Amino acid sequence: MRKLIVIEHISLDGVIQGPGGVDEDPTADFQLGGWTSAFSDKEGGQAVVEAHAEPFELLLGRRTYDIWSGYWPHQPSSNPFADSFNATIKHVATHRPDTLGWKNSRALQGSVADAVRALKAEEGPRLLSWGSGHLGGQLLAAGLVDELQLFMYPVVLGRGKRLFTEESQSSAFAVASTVATSSGVLVTRYLRAGPVVTGSLG
Repeated sequence: MRKLIVIEHISLDGVIQGPGGVDEDPTADFQLGGWTSAFSDKEGGQAVVEAHAEPFELLLGRRTYDIWSGYWPHQPSSNPFADSFNATIKHVATHRPDTLGWKNSRALQGSVADAVRALKAEEGPRLLSWGSGHLGGQLLAAGLVDELQLFMYPVVLGRGKRLFTEESQSSAFAVASTVATSSGVLVTRYLRAGPVVTGSLG
């Protein structure tokens, strides 16, 4: 069974909406798009490179797919991610499968949970889900996420789309590694570690 890893840029209050640009996702009048831009540093860039060091396929929601498909096919091979993103298989949660024009794109069939569960049962490389907040929420609700890689930024946004909701399935996670970058971002890998343990203090 292959591993499913969800990677997110996330604020202290759990917002994941529009991290990369002003106009990336203005849904519901979100006006703080591009909130990660002030925190670019060498360590954060290295963490992104390491996240893609092993073979992978992508698992994307439709909004993220549309953003990436409009960008990566037009990047030169000198870009460290262009060749791998363009060449790998992209599994996409979409209601418009006939509009997936990016090379090696495949629409998920049926319910997202069932389709991803079937993908995980196949032989193959890791599945990486970048961004795709709504999809990530569905994966957490179905208990399908094996690892979280969170880039946590020292900002509170107050409003916006969140990864974790009341629909998220309860689960314990173990910290596999954490790095504090020079700009103040905490890059942490969490591995699923079974059910939540409860008890009383004292």
